[in-house]
Amino acid sequence: MLVASGLMGCKKAATQPSSAELGIASWYGQPFQGRLTASGETFDMEKMTAAHRTLPFGTKVRVQNLVNQKSVEVRINDRGPFVKDRIIDLSHAAAQAIGMQGIANIRLDVLSIPPTRGADTFAVQIGAFTARSEAEPLLEDMQRQYGTARVIFREGDKTWRVLVGLEPTIEQARSLLRQLDGESGSAFVVRVDAEE
Repeated sequence: MLVASGLMGCKKAATQPSSAELGIASWYGQPFQGRLTASGETFDMEKMTAAHRTLPFGTKVRVQNLVNQKSVEVRINDRGPFVKDRIIDLSHAAAQAIGMQGIANIRLDVLSIPPTRGADTFAVQIGAFTARSEAEPLLEDMQRQYGTARVIFREGDKTWRVLVGLEPTIEQARSLLRQLDGESGSAFVVRVDAEE
């Protein structure tokens, strides 16, 4: 497994994105209750937390259900959702707070982003597998074609994920995503966290 270098540099100032995200939210609870999140916290489905693919851990966001206009503030402490058309996975408690039964059309507004250490880096997740041996052929193919690819294990959902690239901006990662979209219809951009 390759390790992202340069992630332990000097502290970066907090930034505030100026635009909202519109999309689909989902929620998760059992069987993830008590498992470790990608941030290393233990998942508690009754706390106001959420998973996002690219926002830094500790980011606070407001999520508004566009059907009933209810909103909730949550803290990002996990990665996901790992379904292409969704933008955030809410904890059970957060989903209940906005009257969400399954999925919902939402507006996501960033309230605050904590200072981060080191450089932001992004990759494209091109596949997820239940066994590392299943991920290896895709990993080798992506390394041959694109040079930088790695496989990471996500403790929370017990899956091996193949990531391609190590891009300094989300825009560059989106450009790589456009190249990779032909390889897999379920590819999407993810933040590369320090431990990956």
